[in-house]
Amino acid sequence: MSEFTFHTLETAPAKSKPMLESAVKQMGAVPGLYAVMAESPETFKAYQQLHQLFMNSSFDEEELTVVWQTINVEHECTFCVPAHTAIAHSMKVDPVLTQALRNEEAMPSAKLQALHDFTLAMVRERGNVSEEQMDAFFAAGYGQQQVLEVILGLSQKVISNYTNHVAKTPVGPLFEQFSWKKKV
Repeated sequence: MSEFTFHTLETAPAKSKPMLESAVKQMGAVPGLYAVMAESPETFKAYQQLHQLFMNSSFDEEELTVVWQTINVEHECTFCVPAHTAIAHSMKVDPVLTQALRNEEAMPSAKLQALHDFTLAMVRERGNVSEEQMDAFFAAGYGQQQVLEVILGLSQKVISNYTNHVAKTPVGPLFEQFSWKKKV
């Protein structure tokens, strides 16, 4: 099995360097996920664009966090759970919500629980959610737009979670304070 390259500003393909430079400006370092993605500038750019598009969706900070972390935990991504814990912290998301997601506990509100349940169903059923699952999601106050936005968030997380799985991306110093392992 070959090991994946964790690029630096010096080793990255030319098309990836501006994205890595931007990460250094924003975070002071290159996160491991970005270091791996730099190998494929197209994948790296797609991930970043999907991230920005999802951030611009109709979901608020708590809802974004619910979608991201529900997927991260279900996929058992030991890089993305800590990274999105840090992101939630920077967005001032209530730590009670963040801990509930990390520990697979009940959400603090019925609406967030419905979003969590629907997102989990989308992942587990590969999009083949039942009418009952759709009805429960709609009954919580969400609509067709949010169904499509969950799919958008899922597409972003598939890229990052799967990349971290194949590359065995270590958490690294940026997110190690939020390290996580799935409960057995």
